[in-house]
Amino acid sequence: MEAGGELPGVRLAFETWGRLAPDASNAVLVLHALTGDSHVAGDAGEGHPTAGWWDALVGPGRPLDTDRWFVVAPNVLGGCQGSTGPASTRPDGHRSWGGAFPFLTQRDQVAAEAGLADALGVARWALVVGGSMGGMRAVEWAVSHPERVGALLLLATTAAASAEQIAWAQIQVGAVRADPHWQGGDYHDTGRGPHTGLGLARRLAHVTYRSEPELRTRFGRAPQEREDPFRGGRYQVGSYLDHHAAKLVRRFDAASYVVLSEAMNAHDVGRGRGGTRAALGRVTAPTLVAGVDSDRLYPLAQQAELAALIPSADRLRVIGSPYGHDGFLIETDQVAALVREILGPGVTSPGWR
Repeated sequence: MEAGGELPGVRLAFETWGRLAPDASNAVLVLHALTGDSHVAGDAGEGHPTAGWWDALVGPGRPLDTDRWFVVAPNVLGGCQGSTGPASTRPDGHRSWGGAFPFLTQRDQVAAEAGLADALGVARWALVVGGSMGGMRAVEWAVSHPERVGALLLLATTAAASAEQIAWAQIQVGAVRADPHWQGGDYHDTGRGPHTGLGLARRLAHVTYRSEPELRTRFGRAPQEREDPFRGGRYQVGSYLDHHAAKLVRRFDAASYVVLSEAMNAHDVGRGRGGTRAALGRVTAPTLVAGVDSDRLYPLAQQAELAALIPSADRLRVIGSPYGHDGFLIETDQVAALVREILGPGVTSPGWR
């Protein structure tokens, strides 16, 4: 581990679509955001409580055409959808890692994903693509393993977590840890969990993921149906946040939320590499960088820095959207155009069907 120590017996859950070419030249790595998972495309089902989060992009005839590309999506190390994380059993087989789970960084997560690539026989990804936290790992891939990245698509991400991003995440982590059921992170075997704290964290996070104009247009000051805010009832926007909090609590582990949030806070591609400019100068893959014009959590200035300092990148691409940071997940037509561009004639593609 970058911060010291080791994590034995690591397991990564992953999902694939398409077929790996005989020369393994057609592999595409898709990296998910904070509360995402390996289920990029397809219906909800066993092991996947929600439908694919980028379903419009992956499949036959879609931008990541599975008749052409072998698409791989791992669940991040430290997550809770099959990969080793705080809810996983320790090597002694007696209890969960819980609060003893080691501190992770993006570099640790990429090291685990490199091990997955080795296991799959993929020496070089034709494309690595990710947004938000997934974009952090994507840029780390291109800096740590430039020879293994054939092309790079970075969406709504940054070279290093900013003070404001760290502050928002720290408040969310504090909400989880303040829950009396947190128990120092050792709650997994007690039958209880810090669900209230995780719900509060999600409410706060979701506000930062969207834009003020969208919330104003969708909800304004309207009360929730059959509720009176003057008598303890909710506004519609409050009901909306409650809904998203309840959804996350049902499917996500609070300790993973803490571990992954702290890994995001630690993200700094220039750490130990002579600074951001020197680190990004290592990237050799053709690169597209895009941001969302209404993103108040990962503002366009962060993507502009990436586009300016990665030698193989050109101009910053802007995704027009009223949806804030979540625009990179919602505006699939615009993201599809970027995927098609980066996977155009300049990218080596398999000569088989």
